Amino acid sequence: MFIITNAQIITEESILTGYDLLIKDDRIFKIVAQGEDALTEELQEDIQVIDGAGGYVAPGFIDIHSDYIETMAAPRPTCLMDFQMSLRETERQLVSHGITTMFHSLSLFKDTEYKRKPIRNPENVRKFIDLVAGTGTNHYLIRHKFHARFEIDNVNDVEELKEYIEEKKVQLVSFMDHSPGQGQYRDLEVYRNMVKSYNDLEDQVIDQIIDRHQRKEKVTIDGIRQIAELAREKGIAIASHDDDTVGKLDLVQSWGVTISEFPISLAIAQKAKKKGLFTMAGAPNILLGGSHSGNLSAAEAILANAIDILCSDYYPPGMLHAVFMLHETHKFGLVDAFKLVTLNPAKAVSLDQEIGSIREGKKADLLIIQMIEENYPVITAVIIDGKLKQTTSYSA
Repeated sequence: MFIITNAQIITEESILTGYDLLIKDDRIFKIVAQGEDALTEELQEDIQVIDGAGGYVAPGFIDIHSDYIETMAAPRPTCLMDFQMSLRETERQLVSHGITTMFHSLSLFKDTEYKRKPIRNPENVRKFIDLVAGTGTNHYLIRHKFHARFEIDNVNDVEELKEYIEEKKVQLVSFMDHSPGQGQYRDLEVYRNMVKSYNDLEDQVIDQIIDRHQRKEKVTIDGIRQIAELAREKGIAIASHDDDTVGKLDLVQSWGVTISEFPISLAIAQKAKKKGLFTMAGAPNILLGGSHSGNLSAAEAILANAIDILCSDYYPPGMLHAVFMLHETHKFGLVDAFKLVTLNPAKAVSLDQEIGSIREGKKADLLIIQMIEENYPVITAVIIDGKLKQTTSYSA
């Protein structure tokens, strides 16, 4: 049993000071006034005190969109690391950044002529999905989930995706279309620059690539609807990606989509919210001061109450720092900033009854965060399922 004392507790409603947080087994047992005797004599004999050193106690972060594992497993186009090692090394980094539940967002993507990622090959996707599915029975640091990012031109892997869903190896499905001329790449110059960042190609060659990708075969609307229906039957949340028009919002919502990932503009994010969708942006967008693709400013959208969720996207440290940047730089309330990476994503994937906030009876997934070097946040302790997973000291 643990008692966390001398800390500011981030709850769903407020920041509690002068309180202790008690953990019993894998649950938050009690939140009591500091020094209040809430334990029986038997429990008092088996207790470990954790000093929060005046920092914050927050819920563990829930990251429902991150392709970081792709970088760890395939750091170069011609390199493919052992998947078990990649997952173990990834979670060691994730836990240090406060991510206690990770939805690994591996793409079911047709290979492109300018950007090759061997981990996206169907046989490697299958190996990784099987590995993630087995993490619940082994000794892993964090809670691992699988987010199937399905590119709708990947007509050859529709049945594979359905099989993963039937096998209950998928916890979130998103439908993506990265074709040039719409969505993230509605500005063709942004697409051209992206292609050039991978290969120094002549403009004429890039024109040919654009033409091929604009004319490529895609899964039909009925085909997508069938996948979505199967996911809904299994209780799996469904997301759309790079929504850029009201018409697209109407269409995806007809499939049962409940999450709008990376809406392209503030107006579309606001429309998605009005329609009752959860809206998501990337934490790196906050740190960079805007979208690397020239699209939505996440900070602006959050201040306008148009974004519900922040994910790490491709940069795991971003979640912690985005929370505090929103608070310190943009004067956004700290309780609501934490909800962007805790309770709100938990609600979006129907995990909020167990995780995502500090409440008696919920899972004890907790972080202790201290400020060093003039408001620089660091995570000094991580507790998952009531077990102390990591401690770090920054004392002199």
